[in-house]
Order: sequence, then structure tokens, then C-alpha cells
Amino acid sequence: MAEVLVLGAGMVGVTTGLALQARGHQVTIIDRGSPGRETSYGNAGLIQTEAVEPYAMPLQPAALIQIAMGRGYDVKWNVPGLAAQVGAVWKYAVNSLPAAHRRASVTWGKLIRQSTERHGPLIAAAGADNIIRRDGYIELHRTAAKLQKAQKNAERFMTEFGVQARLIDRAELRAMEPSIKADILGATHWSDSWNSSDPGALVAAYAALFQKQGGRIVNGDAGDLHRKGNAWVADEATGEHAVVALGPWSPMLTARFGLKVPMVYKRGYHRHYRMEAAPHHPIADFGNSVVFSPMRRGLRIATAAELTLHPRSTPPQLRHGEEAARELFDLGAPVEAEPWTGRRPCMPDMLPLVGRIPDQPNLWAHFGHGHQGFTLGPVTAEILADELDGGEGWEALQPARLKARKG
Repeated sequence: MAEVLVLGAGMVGVTTGLALQARGHQVTIIDRGSPGRETSYGNAGLIQTEAVEPYAMPLQPAALIQIAMGRGYDVKWNVPGLAAQVGAVWKYAVNSLPAAHRRASVTWGKLIRQSTERHGPLIAAAGADNIIRRDGYIELHRTAAKLQKAQKNAERFMTEFGVQARLIDRAELRAMEPSIKADILGATHWSDSWNSSDPGALVAAYAALFQKQGGRIVNGDAGDLHRKGNAWVADEATGEHAVVALGPWSPMLTARFGLKVPMVYKRGYHRHYRMEAAPHHPIADFGNSVVFSPMRRGLRIATAAELTLHPRSTPPQLRHGEEAARELFDLGAPVEAEPWTGRRPCMPDMLPLVGRIPDQPNLWAHFGHGHQGFTLGPVTAEILADELDGGEGWEALQPARLKARKG
């Protein structure tokens, strides 16, 4: 049994604490805020067993021209935001090429398919079933060409990964989702994914379970991490091991210990809106680069990717998402005065860092999950905990791969 410091109280950090705790370790989680109130709070609430391929950068000439001209809503950018991470974005583009993307998908698919299996026992133990639905989500298709492509994707995902999905026509869509008032040609029902009506509350429930089982959560400065003899110390808490699980803030800390992490920071926004009759499932409208999720606070409109250093007060992606929502639903007024914003920590090779940080005794990395930290936290937490206990870890996820490539 060891004493372990976990830096970060998002989904990844809290589930790291639970996985280590289950193996008999004494764990202290350190964060400046409350569990689940940063990046983990801001997603669409999906636990995505169907997302077997990581998000690739659109590389078709038409898509690149649209992005460059600022005409689409899948990716928005400005010069300072792109310039600050141009090297990482270029590597992300290279890894979006078909051969590299297929290699990443082999590992990614194995991770993602474990997500509900790993979340299930935690949801039950934390008493969080009241904010979980297990009936999937719906992806809209407006044209026959999109429907045909969706059919091929569903068949391929079923053959290669066992993903459960089926196409539904406009009549069945209308029966499943009577709140949709627009005439939509059809949709894919991704049926084996789960979703939460309050992602932040799910992380908080996991954190409460962690504390109930003897874990400690300290409100403090995780960035204070330093060595003291053979121990790691942060904000007066001490441990034999330390795990960096700070999401988009992790590279700033690991750089102090010799691990420079190139990262693509994709900013996202969301806002809640009142509705008399919300949809029964989350609705993915990828034609408008937006996801609509029924939440406790209202209908959450969550946007795609933006490469900017600072948030916009009136983000065009969210404004476009609201227009798309009003086409589909009888949408009410916004719940919040201002939209929420946060950054997704995306690795250029699309795989998270999970394992020992080179040349630093008992210092571990657990971050870089991109769009899927909420989904994958419990999965990679188990991999990290096993390696800390003497297991082999997953070679494709090791932080040492960054130094090996430099050499």
C-alpha cells in the first residue's frame, strides 16, 4: 500500500483516486476547485461506447477551405489561437491521415468499448442512477447521401467493434422524439451509449464515494508539486507517488519535470435553454456542428472546436447552434446570463498519456483524453492503477513515447 497524490478533481482525477483506492492505496486528491466543475462539467453528458475512432481533423480540400475562410462551424479559429499551437495542430493533421488514424483507432477503440462497463459499478456505488440514461443518443441526417454514409459507418462499427446502432426513418424519429418539429429525413440511433443529465454532479457523486471510502480531497494548489526527499509534496499533502490529472493544465506542470507535452487546445462552449418538452435523448446535429442534450438545467447546446487563446463573449458556434435548435425545437430563453466555456486537452497523436513520466521517480501522467475524458476516465484510471501496482501498462499510451520521438 502506498500514499498517492492525485492532482486534479475532474472525471479523470476522481476515477484515478477510486481505482487506486480499490487497490488499497491511501489517496489524496488536490484541486483548486470543487470536483467536476471544470472541463468535466462542460461536455454533452455522453458516455460514448460508439466513439471508437478519435476525432480526426477534416482534411478534404473543401473542408480546409471552409475552415480557413471561417465559413463553417466545425472548427473556428483566430490567428493568436492558432499561432500558439501551430506545431501541435500540424502534428494533429498528420495523424489525421488515414494510415495514422487507423493505428490510433486500434487502441482508442479498445479503450472506448470498456467505458460503460467501467462506469456502471461506480454509478451504482455512488447512487447516481437518477442522472443516468442507458438508451443511447440520436444522430440526425438530412440527406439521402448522409443516410447512406451513416448506414455504412454503422455496419463497419458493428463488424469491427460490436457497436449497436440502427437507422430510423422520419416516422420512427418523430415517434421517438415528438419534440422535433422539423422534417428530418432520418437518423442513427446509437443505442448502447449512455448519458448523464448532470455531468458535473456525476463527478461530484464519484468524489463523494471516494471520500466515503476514506479518500481525502484537499482544496489547494496542485501546481505547487515538488520533491521533498523521496516524497512528492503539494499544498502540504505528501505522497510516495503523484499523478498529474489536470487535463488542459497538465503540460504546464509536467514541463517543470522534463516532459514537454505538445497539446491541441480545442475550446468548446455550452449554454442551457428552457424547454416545455425536451427531447428524450441527446440529439447530435453534426450538420450544424452541435449536440443538444436534455439536462437538469434545461436543454444544453454544446459546440464543436475553437482554436482561440481567450473565450468569445458571443461565440459564433453557439449562436449558430441556437439557430439550429430553434429550427428543431420550441426553444425557450437561455438559463444563464453567459455561456460556459472550457478547453479539451487533445494530444496530436489522439491518444491520452497514461503511465510513468520518464526520469521522475513515482511521477505519473493521466491526461490528454481530448473530447472523451468524461467517457474514458474510469477506463484509463484502471490502466494507470494497474501499472502503478507493477503491471505493464499500455505501451501506446506511455508518456515515454514523446521523448522517444524527439530522439
